[in-house]
Amino acid sequence: MHKKIIITIDGWSSCGKSTLAKQLAKELNYVYIDSGAMYRAITLYFLRNHVDWTKHKAVEEALRKITLDFRYNEHSNQSEMYLNDENVEYVIRDLVVAEKVSDVAAVKEVRQFAVKQQQMMGEKKGIVMDGRDIGTVVFPKAALKIFMTADNAIRVERRFKELYDKNPNVTIDEVKNNLEMRDYIDSHRDISPLRQAEDAIVLDNTNLTMKQQLEIALRWAKEKIG
Repeated sequence: MHKKIIITIDGWSSCGKSTLAKQLAKELNYVYIDSGAMYRAITLYFLRNHVDWTKHKAVEEALRKITLDFRYNEHSNQSEMYLNDENVEYVIRDLVVAEKVSDVAAVKEVRQFAVKQQQMMGEKKGIVMDGRDIGTVVFPKAALKIFMTADNAIRVERRFKELYDKNPNVTIDEVKNNLEMRDYIDSHRDISPLRQAEDAIVLDNTNLTMKQQLEIALRWAKEKIG
């Protein structure tokens, strides 16, 4: 029987982290955990309940009322995000949430809350988790750490296509501004900023197909699993 490891995938917005993480988890028969969905769900709760995330007490009170879990959907063959027993997998992908998620994720109490849950999910290993600080903060001892990057123009184009399918009114400029803003906030925040772990392997997928990037990542994973 092969040993099970933890695989972390960090990187910039719209580099295809989730796509690769899902594919890798499926190939290895591992559990995929979308850390970004957790922060998006918290952001959705804050927006719906008018929580002022600049006030520590308001944040602490709100977090006590939040339960997050992933449930497997047999029809879509993927784990979906549930916020207080409500399936919010598709609501959390809206641009309204995307515009605020980096601000909310930068709040110390929010990160502590999410990281604690993520670490509990990884206790049994055999997981692939993607995010911004998974290899640096959540699982600094992970066996395989991948840091994903891609050319800015390519990232904007990918994100635009993804959002346009759901909202034909979205403009390429809106998407570009949102990505630039998220990159800046994610890499400049005081708590767990986005950075490449020293022992992470860089995967630049600017000119790679989904199949090619999966083959590369799978080879790295199998080398680590032995």
